[in-house]
Amino acid sequence: MKKFLRLAFVVFCVAPMSQSLNAQRVAKDVCPRPEAGSVVTEPEDLRSRNGVLEATLVANDVAEADGSRRYCFTDGGGRESPNLRVSPGDLVVLHLKNALTDVGSSANKGAAGSTNGAAIMDHSQMHMDMHGQAGDACTRGTTMSAVSTNLHFHGLTIPPVCHQDDVMKTSVQPGDAPFEYRFRVPADEPPGLYWYHPHIHGFSKDQLLGGASGALIVEGIERAKKAAAGLPERVFIIRDLDLINPNAPPSKSEPVVPKFLIDRDGDAANNGTGFGKPAKDLSINYVPVPYPDYPPATIEMKPGEKQLWRVLNASAITYLNISVLFNRKPQPLGLVAMDGVPMGHTAAAEEEVSEQTHVGLPPGARVEFVVAGPPEGVTGLLVTRTVDTGPGGENDTNRALAKIVPLASAAEPRSTLQAHPGALPASTEAWLGDVAPVRVRRFYFSEKLLDPNDPTSAVEFYLTEEGQEPKMFDMAAETPNVVAQQGTVEDWIIENRSHELHAFHIHQLHFLLLDYMGRPANEDFLRDTVNVPYFDGRSLVYPGVRLRMDFRDPNTVGTFVYHCHLLEHEDKGMMGSIRVDPAPRAGENHAGGAEKAAPADGQAALPGQTIR
Repeated sequence: MKKFLRLAFVVFCVAPMSQSLNAQRVAKDVCPRPEAGSVVTEPEDLRSRNGVLEATLVANDVAEADGSRRYCFTDGGGRESPNLRVSPGDLVVLHLKNALTDVGSSANKGAAGSTNGAAIMDHSQMHMDMHGQAGDACTRGTTMSAVSTNLHFHGLTIPPVCHQDDVMKTSVQPGDAPFEYRFRVPADEPPGLYWYHPHIHGFSKDQLLGGASGALIVEGIERAKKAAAGLPERVFIIRDLDLINPNAPPSKSEPVVPKFLIDRDGDAANNGTGFGKPAKDLSINYVPVPYPDYPPATIEMKPGEKQLWRVLNASAITYLNISVLFNRKPQPLGLVAMDGVPMGHTAAAEEEVSEQTHVGLPPGARVEFVVAGPPEGVTGLLVTRTVDTGPGGENDTNRALAKIVPLASAAEPRSTLQAHPGALPASTEAWLGDVAPVRVRRFYFSEKLLDPNDPTSAVEFYLTEEGQEPKMFDMAAETPNVVAQQGTVEDWIIENRSHELHAFHIHQLHFLLLDYMGRPANEDFLRDTVNVPYFDGRSLVYPGVRLRMDFRDPNTVGTFVYHCHLLEHEDKGMMGSIRVDPAPRAGENHAGGAEKAAPADGQAALPGQTIR
């Protein structure tokens, strides 16, 4: 019957078939993806010139055969998700054009966070709002949709206002004129790896899973850490994506594992073994490493060559535990920076390197480390070890990401750090750990389960200050969840009362991890994202972390958000807002109601401490 239909309509279908082939050709050209096993190439660099980085970024998407969508940003030359390279003090001007396509009824898919609890607009209403009839891009916070976009500059300390780093009101729609982002990188911004991605509440997970992310590098790490001076550098962005082979059985080389469970979002739930079907596939610089056999990508480097690797976990939901192996033996990774901030706060830190054999990276986190390539004749592996996400979490399995092949003919990395840089100016601010907090606040992660006996049945996600009622975040709310004051420092205790791992992130600032699970952390570096361990249901106290939050920078003034960086959790309500008010002028009273707190006791080093 199918043959008959094809023959009967061949004359009449010439034009549609031509259009279909053209559509396939266009789809292949939009956000292209390498084949599994490909050599890893690095994103193109867009560098500032004469103190200015000006570029166009176009948000693109295209439908995959399985119904999912690929996303990416391209610059004016069509280069995909370029690295944005700037120096402290530079002016950044980005013209964001929304070229996302109309996804019809799928715009409502998973939109619990669109207005968080309010009715989702119908498609005709969404279409009207896209074309500007609901106000300009700075005022559309409650009309975010599957075809909306914006940019968040993760980790940068820049003002949370429209045209800089606002994600609560800014929503750029298809048909809008290019939207201008214009901000200045602070002169004291720490050198390191930051990143950019869309932050459309209710739809962030889908766009990040599709690949909409890129690296932003503040130059000068070699000025802070002498071990990096003169080294070739590599940028590796690890993203997750929906399983390419979702119905495949696990590889026969794996041990037999318990029958896998599926959570409410259709992902493989954590089975606690490190094996079996993962919740998501991973890619490295868009080279996919698909389940079940995980054919690794290929990283080529000269035998034994030292390089600085900048690794970003741009996953929507997947935790990483990075390690480099030669003949199954973990290699030393000379850590120089976490979350964009050089490690160490003393003058002696320039000479110091923290050697680790594996590094935990929650979604959104970054690490920069010095690594030596394998010797000639030895093939290394870049791997991620399993992460225990709890009985309510996803299955993040052991898997190789890339084989590291020593080749004398390996191409030179695109960028090499200065060999003889000047030192960074000394900070004029006191070390955050030495500043007494004006207030201690307590927050907790929690979830609403459909079935109280099934930790994988969560349908609503909350991040609540102690004493308040747990609620999904409401983008339309006028009152912030928290009010703080610029110029102060606070301690935040974040507990996890759910049965799955969560990753706490706050915009506009970095924090110091003081305590982890009730023990001093003794860290000499700052973060902007940290794991909060899951509750096992048996402990007498909830697991948690204590963070010293830094509101001293004037760029923190304004209203911004804190949330779980598993974006399906954020999209479904696990977020809060904070307004930082300007410091009072001379003679004015400080905000009242502060709970005074002394600094934490001396921080003792933990035996066998690893980077969480």
